[in-house]
Amino acid sequence: MKNETQVYDIQEDQRGARLDRFLINATQEVSRTYLQRLIREGSVTVNGKVAKQPSYALRNGDRVCLTLPPPRPLDTAQPERISLDILHEDSHLIVLNKPAGMLVHPASGVNVGTLVNALLAHCTDLSGIGGVERPGIVHRLDKGTSGVLVVAKTDVVHRELSVQFERHSITRQYVAVVCGAPTETTATIDARIARSRRDRRRMTTVETGGRHAVTHYEVLERYSQFALVQLTLETGRLHQIRVHLQHIGHPVAGDAVYGGEQRALNDADTPELKQVLSQLKRQALHARLLGFEHPATTERTTFSAEMPKDMQRIVDALQQSATVDRLSIF
Repeated sequence: MKNETQVYDIQEDQRGARLDRFLINATQEVSRTYLQRLIREGSVTVNGKVAKQPSYALRNGDRVCLTLPPPRPLDTAQPERISLDILHEDSHLIVLNKPAGMLVHPASGVNVGTLVNALLAHCTDLSGIGGVERPGIVHRLDKGTSGVLVVAKTDVVHRELSVQFERHSITRQYVAVVCGAPTETTATIDARIARSRRDRRRMTTVETGGRHAVTHYEVLERYSQFALVQLTLETGRLHQIRVHLQHIGHPVAGDAVYGGEQRALNDADTPELKQVLSQLKRQALHARLLGFEHPATTERTTFSAEMPKDMQRIVDALQQSATVDRLSIF
């Protein structure tokens, strides 16, 4: 496999960001330690010149090029005894609550600490399921997204769950804290999604081409500058919720890739709210519910996970800082 080069053109709203911080947010699946090592080794250039300082402050118009070596094959990944929050387990599948900050599977420069590493230790027979690179993985959640995820233990279950995802018969419900308060209490976002031409790690909405994507949302609570929303996926595209919410002008709070990190900090109207937002370090998005037909029993099963503490602290601060318009019971 060849090296992969990613190119980023810095915009005005990204000016002043540290080089390493910008790249960790842009790539999403590479650790900060690994990125800093790549910078020191000369794998990052700014405007054609090698940048050896991770703390370099980006300027409007800078062109950043990151060269990633090919990832190591997964057979080098070792089982790790990592604690898992298991919601359900039987001989066919596992349903768990993935914490924010954990990659689902190894990526460039990251071969430890992922969900796959933990699963290889927990289930010794997963290695051949779903292919060598992603054993047992039927679907994924972004590194910064927490919540419910199902993993197959057998090839038959893997195939049958994959069919349900392809047919959009899986129920996937999320909650998010978003910037601004949508005017409509319930609405549908129907906008095609494609990979950005300017940044291959980002997705964007397009009028033609791309892939059909539909997200339904309901506003649960409105605050002065934010809202708590519930989102149900009709389709499941990469970064779908994050891209769709940015598309309608309400990015997920804390989402540095799609405009929600700085906007949330700018809109925070109390020191307490600004503090919990600055501590978030990820998008305020949680997969709270997953429903599917169990491939072995054919029974419809549903699993849920409570909102994690980092998001709950934001909701608590919002409720204390403003008059809350509760539109639904959560």
